[in-house]
Amino acid sequence: MVEAVAKLLRRVDTMPVDLGAALNALPTPVLVVEADRRISYVNQAAEQFLESGASFLTKLRLDELVRADHPIFALIDQVRAAGSSVSEYGVTIEAPRIGQHQVTVEASTMPERPGATVVMLHRRSIAQKIDRQLTHRNAARSVTAMAAMLAHEVKNPLSGIRGAAQLLEQGGKPEDRELTRLIIDETDRICALVDRMEVFSDQRPIERQPVNIHEVLERVRRVAQNGFARHIRFVERYDPSLPPALGNRDRLIQVFLNLVKNAAEAAPQAGGEIVLATAYQHGIRLAVPGSDARTHLPLVVSVQDNGEGIPEDLRAHLFDPFVTTKVNGTGLGLALVAKIVGDHGSVIEFDSQPRRTVFRVMLPVHSGSEA
Repeated sequence: MVEAVAKLLRRVDTMPVDLGAALNALPTPVLVVEADRRISYVNQAAEQFLESGASFLTKLRLDELVRADHPIFALIDQVRAAGSSVSEYGVTIEAPRIGQHQVTVEASTMPERPGATVVMLHRRSIAQKIDRQLTHRNAARSVTAMAAMLAHEVKNPLSGIRGAAQLLEQGGKPEDRELTRLIIDETDRICALVDRMEVFSDQRPIERQPVNIHEVLERVRRVAQNGFARHIRFVERYDPSLPPALGNRDRLIQVFLNLVKNAAEAAPQAGGEIVLATAYQHGIRLAVPGSDARTHLPLVVSVQDNGEGIPEDLRAHLFDPFVTTKVNGTGLGLALVAKIVGDHGSVIEFDSQPRRTVFRVMLPVHSGSEA
């Protein structure tokens, strides 16, 4: 593939087709690196991956983005020496601004431009994202089944237990009332948990309309800073040109409020920081639940914290119910997030490492034709 891209780049100025626009439509980051390591071209996917604009990146040398002894330079040297394309799997790209990513690097020469090399960075594949999203939806479905069972098999008997305890409390001795009060309080606590889970059993299609995602994030930020995240510094990196999302405003507020709350609890008490960011990207399409249609998910909303990171043994099951690292947590927050995101036909994914954990929600755009 990298050789085909190199051919496109060689013909950008000679073809009537806007090949620059074609390269920008690719979901894969593409860079052209000159013989002196200067970056002379980046497509939009590379701008998103490197979290910087083309005007800034094309003023830099590649060794100003990654360390000078990075394996990517040995790969570029190998390509120049062999005169053919070379691929390397499992390369770690790490920089303070973008964190750490595992990528496959493909590189190819451009014969018409001596010394220039086309570099493509393949992030985790779309298939893997879809696979992870299906896992999250299955987790939400398991909670749905459990909620229906609990409401029927647990909540009704609990009402009888509570009523009996109240009768005993009225006629019991003073020393026994402490025990009956304990029964009532614990019954109420279990009923409250079941009530929280009943939201998962709601299978009705959600009502969706145009949503300004920045207004949603601003609402979430205000709630957080006036409550549970008073000690946190918020950083906003928004793309003001984003079109409206297609979604349910109240439920999206719930999604991002849960994510921000988790981020605030993970961030350190001193120097805690949450970064809220939005961006537009191409290349992800998923089936809409309950429909044969497919939806484009170009709106990316990310919530990043600088906490210790998610333990490795929890990552594969993070969206399962009752999975939590909190002492008094129920483990339902992220399961609910997974359900709401799935109801939107959307994707949620995360990357985690010490000092940088990012949750990304990919949403559809409102096209103007949806009812």
